Amino acid sequence: MSVVFFLVILVALVVVHELGHFLFAKLFKIKVEEFGVGYPPKALTLGKIGETVYTLNWLPFGGFVRILGESNDAKISPKDKNRALINKHPLAQIAVLFGGVLFNFLFAWVLFSASFMLGAPTPADPTQNEQGKLIISQILPNSPADESGLKVGDQILNLKSQDGKEIEKTTPPAVSEFIQQHVGEEIVFTVLHMGEQSTSTVVLTPAQGILTQSPSKPAVGIAMNYIVEKPLGLFKSVYYGTIASFEALGQVTKGLFTLFKNAFTEGINWNQVAGPVGIVGVVSDASSIGFIYLLHVIAFISINLVVINLIPLPALDGGRIVMVATEWVIRRKIPTFIVTGLNLIGFSLLILFMVFVTYHDILKMFN
Repeated sequence: MSVVFFLVILVALVVVHELGHFLFAKLFKIKVEEFGVGYPPKALTLGKIGETVYTLNWLPFGGFVRILGESNDAKISPKDKNRALINKHPLAQIAVLFGGVLFNFLFAWVLFSASFMLGAPTPADPTQNEQGKLIISQILPNSPADESGLKVGDQILNLKSQDGKEIEKTTPPAVSEFIQQHVGEEIVFTVLHMGEQSTSTVVLTPAQGILTQSPSKPAVGIAMNYIVEKPLGLFKSVYYGTIASFEALGQVTKGLFTLFKNAFTEGINWNQVAGPVGIVGVVSDASSIGFIYLLHVIAFISINLVVINLIPLPALDGGRIVMVATEWVIRRKIPTFIVTGLNLIGFSLLILFMVFVTYHDILKMFN
C-alpha cells in the first residue's frame, strides 16, 4: 500500500510541476501539443481541447508536457514559427522553465496551509495554561540522549529520577529544571514514539561538554518544542503555511549545499540521503501517524523538487534556464550538438546518482 501511496504522490507532484510549465506556455501563447499523465507508452487519449491533446500513459511515475520548440533542432512549420518556445523572448522562455518549480512551491504552500487549518502542530504558550505536547525537535550527536535511543519527534510524557521523583508537568522549563536537579543520576524518559509508548534511560554526568556555549553545564542534548494541535482560521493557517514553506526551502537548500560541499571534502554520507525506496518508508511512517503529517511530508517533498530542479545541471530546469540566459547574453544560439551533449551528460549523472541512492536505500532497509 505504501508503494501505491508513493506513486500517487509522485504523479501528483510531477503533474503539478508540468502544469506550471503548461500554464506559463499558454500565457505566452506558446503552442502546447500534449499534456500527459504518466509516461509513454500511451494508454488512451482523454480528449483534445483546442490544439492540446490530453493523454493517460502506462508508466505511473509522473507526467509530461510537450511544448513546441523546446530544442534548437525542433521542426517547426512556418505558421507556428512565432508560437515556438525557442523563438520567444528569453524572459518568456525563462518564465516557462521556471513555472514548474514555482507551482511545486505553491503546491507545498497550499498543503502546509491546509494542514494548519486541519490542526497541524503550532507553538503552544505554557504561560497561558495552554495544554500542549512536548516534542523532541533535535538531538545532538554523541550526547546522552543520542546514546540512550531517544528520537527526533518523540513526545515526552514523563521524567523519573533514580529516587522515584517524577516531573510535575512536561513543559520545556520544567524539563530543564528537572534535569539540572538530578545531575549525576539516571533519568528515565517515558516517550511516545510512532504512537507507541516506550522508555529510555539517560545517564547525566556532572560535566558533559555537550553545549558549545556552556561546555561545563550538564545537558541531555535535546532541543524541545512545546506544541498544540488545534485547527486554525484561514488567515493564521496561510501565515503559518507561508513560514513553513520558506523554512522548508531554506532547510532543503542548506542541506543540499552541505551535501555537495561534503561530497568534495569528506565524501557523501548516504545515511542523510533518501531516494525512492527511502521516501516510500517516509510516506508510510507519515501516513501511519496521521493525514496531517502526510500532508507535511508531501509538501516537504515538493519543496525538494523545487531546489533540485533549480540545480544548474543541463538535464534540469535550472540548467536549461542557464542555457537560455547564456544565449541571451552572447546573442546567439548554442550549437545543438553542445546542448545535446550537455543534456546527455547531465541526464547520465542524474541516473547514476539515483542508482547509488537507491542502492543505499536498500542497504539501509535491510540493516
